[in-house]
Amino acid sequence: MSSSDPLRDPALCREVLGRIEEALQGRSLRFMEVCGTHTVALFRSGVHSLLPSQVVHLTGPGCPVCVTHESEVAAYLELAGRDGVVIATFGDLMRVPGPGGASLKQAVAEGARVEVVYSPFDALAVAKANPGDKVVFLGIGFETTAPTVAATLRVAKAEGLSNFLVMPFHKLVPPALDVLLADPEMSVEGFMLPGHVSAIIGTAPYAPLAEKYRIPSVVAGFEPLDLLQAILLMAEMKRQDKPRVVNNYKRVVSDEGNPTARAIVEEVYRPCDALWRGIGSIPGSGLAMADAYKAHDAFEVLGVELRESPPLPGCRCGEVLKGKMPPDKCPLFAKACTPANPVGPCMVSTEGSCAAYFKYQLDLA
Repeated sequence: MSSSDPLRDPALCREVLGRIEEALQGRSLRFMEVCGTHTVALFRSGVHSLLPSQVVHLTGPGCPVCVTHESEVAAYLELAGRDGVVIATFGDLMRVPGPGGASLKQAVAEGARVEVVYSPFDALAVAKANPGDKVVFLGIGFETTAPTVAATLRVAKAEGLSNFLVMPFHKLVPPALDVLLADPEMSVEGFMLPGHVSAIIGTAPYAPLAEKYRIPSVVAGFEPLDLLQAILLMAEMKRQDKPRVVNNYKRVVSDEGNPTARAIVEEVYRPCDALWRGIGSIPGSGLAMADAYKAHDAFEVLGVELRESPPLPGCRCGEVLKGKMPPDKCPLFAKACTPANPVGPCMVSTEGSCAAYFKYQLDLA
């Protein structure tokens, strides 16, 4: 860490580490982060390895690729095999295994037309270049990416690009946290809340969780001092028995979030139930296309249905995503399942818990 940046200053980080131990007074703290970028930041910065022994870091359902349900993967793979269809997707979905180990990468080898794009607006360009085909963008992501996809749909509608379609697989974070906390087997004592998601939705959606379950929750940034300060705040709230939602990332996140982004999402989408890998259906945790945009809904236009799809054999991603199992306790971890040969999506995505453990934790072993 460079001392030129206060947020990476080793002396400040050591000071906060000491304050965490003082705040805990020998008690434990089991906290969960629900952001793939936090997962990576905690390992890459070394913070994970510096935490006091009584602080337990649980990884949660914060990787959008990882929480994409098996049925959703099966649906877009089936669509990729159709004539006249071009799939447009972010690159991290290419290697996600589906039924029988199939993937978009394998589909390409078998003749499917798949375009890797860096934004949904790139997919719009693909649609313009292929007017005789249906170009389907895979709308994966949380509240962070939904506004951009919604803005793209607004442009497609305005320009009359009827061949541009979206499969909306967006997930909403607060309902998932509610389901996790309601699970009697869970023992989460604090949430490190996602900075990017919170920049869109603000802090208000988390307040009912803090009140209902009396759990300390902190919106955090991604630098070492951000992470440590968030843990310190959780420890202090636990000691004082005064749980609440704290915005500790005010240089990026405002309490009201981004009203403009939310307005675009509310225009284009409506809340719906959604499937989460390892968790199942969560009421109100997804986004379906609003009636005014149904002409761009791949499910409606192409008659796609989500059918029951069995879990990947041996994969324990579901338990990892619920914080019930650390990745390195999976029997397949670093053996049958590696980044080069992933069995499940948590080892595919760079934001996946298993990939982070493999890249950073094994180096420390």
